[in-house]
Amino acid sequence: MLAGQPIYILRDNVERTRGFEAQRSNIMAAKAIAAAVRTTLGPRGMDKMLVSSSGDVVITNDGATILHEMSVQHPGGKLIVEVAETQDDEVGDGTTTATVLVGSLMEEAETLLGQELHPTIIANGYQLGMERALAILEELSVAVGADDRENLVKLAGTAMTGKSIEGIKDQISNIVVDAVRQVATETGQDTYVVDEDDIKIKKQVGDSMEDAELIRGIVIDKKRVFEQMPDAVTDAKVALLAQPLEITKTQVKSKIKITTSDQMQAFSEQERESLRKLAEQIVAAGANVVLCQKGIADAVQYYLAKNGIYAIEDVNEGDMKFAARALCGSIVNKPEELTEETLGHAEAAEEIPNADLTIISGCENPKAVTILLRGTSQLLLDELERAVYDAARVIQDAIEDGKFVVGGGSVETELQLRLRDYAATVGGRAQLAIEAFANAFETIPRTLAENSGFDTIDKTVALRKAHTDGAKYAGLNVYTGEIIDMLEAGVIEPQRVKTQAIKSATETAMLLVRVDDMMVTQSGQPGAQ
Repeated sequence: MLAGQPIYILRDNVERTRGFEAQRSNIMAAKAIAAAVRTTLGPRGMDKMLVSSSGDVVITNDGATILHEMSVQHPGGKLIVEVAETQDDEVGDGTTTATVLVGSLMEEAETLLGQELHPTIIANGYQLGMERALAILEELSVAVGADDRENLVKLAGTAMTGKSIEGIKDQISNIVVDAVRQVATETGQDTYVVDEDDIKIKKQVGDSMEDAELIRGIVIDKKRVFEQMPDAVTDAKVALLAQPLEITKTQVKSKIKITTSDQMQAFSEQERESLRKLAEQIVAAGANVVLCQKGIADAVQYYLAKNGIYAIEDVNEGDMKFAARALCGSIVNKPEELTEETLGHAEAAEEIPNADLTIISGCENPKAVTILLRGTSQLLLDELERAVYDAARVIQDAIEDGKFVVGGGSVETELQLRLRDYAATVGGRAQLAIEAFANAFETIPRTLAENSGFDTIDKTVALRKAHTDGAKYAGLNVYTGEIIDMLEAGVIEPQRVKTQAIKSATETAMLLVRVDDMMVTQSGQPGAQ
């Protein structure tokens, strides 16, 4: 106020929320988003049906997919959606856990704010709690190697449990483990690196899910360009061409003046001769399969078919590069550049009838592989693809880090008890924040029990007692309700997944709890002061 007159520093279309109301707004948004995905957590979690404005339907219990499809407008809510998407990008799994933890941490913060604990003290306590939790998580981890197939299969199975593919979980788990191990590159003694782009997932509607298979090569959504070509080739030697197999147009405008029929005939013969030479160069290189990124002229198709060569045109750039890695070949621009060294090699190339698919399989030592999924509907295939993606990323994490932790609410219960003991050693007001941080972990076993139809109080108390008695791997069997050893039961997940979930959830809660002034324009975007 100046001489009784108000001074405006914000535009008229900016809505400002200050103090506890701003904090409460973010808290309510976090709790609402966590509640939206909470019922999907665990093997007995339920699915969500999401229908877009255009009528497209998605049925899934994958947290990242659900949040991605939701139209979240609240600024704090958008931040939590980004947390789930980051979790999915970084480790491939644990998105629901991260989201539920954010909601629980914000709920605990609400209680502390009601007790007039300063937001910076809460954030500091959460920071101390996170650092201690990650150290405890390191102590609870179990070593796993790239050759430990048994535990790797269990890791993949845990990642896919609760999806709509329970009937073929074991089969898919073995396929995924084989795929990741195939492309893992050893960088040192017992250390590996895996490029997720070396594993491609292809889908085909029509057959049963049991027909899923691992192709040690590639699958292309194309069929041969000419019916007279062979529909299958053994001992495939694959030429990878980036330029079209046809007469290319000149870069400048030009005209050819033909005045006689002899000139016309000579011109046509010269054109056919040029195209025939293109085919002959491919034959001379020893290739019997051609993947061309551009078009193939009809004459070239004829000459290739005459020599028993299988050819595909208009292969997209991504598939070409993937084929080069999988088949250990090189992409060349022109047929005259083809040599024995540039050709890719595989046991067979064949066209799948009535499917417009070409499978090139049987690479001796592929640098990339394809998982071919089949299913009776597109919705089922989409969910199967998400499950396979999660499982592949989980195996990648485990092989690269060499560590895993147990599931079933075991880790969260152990963290809760140990963090409470740690809080007592810190003292002061920060102790309250650390205790609240510890309490937030109880939401995971409580949610698992709730989604499985068991009494949440009974099961969380039983879990705490088991861990107090020294059973650090004790967790909830969601099918029987018993408290069992999760390590023996094979309910395990990579340490990286849990670590990333705790980090991202804690850092987001710390950021949101410190907000005490929120300015939003009428368009829904944060305003600037």
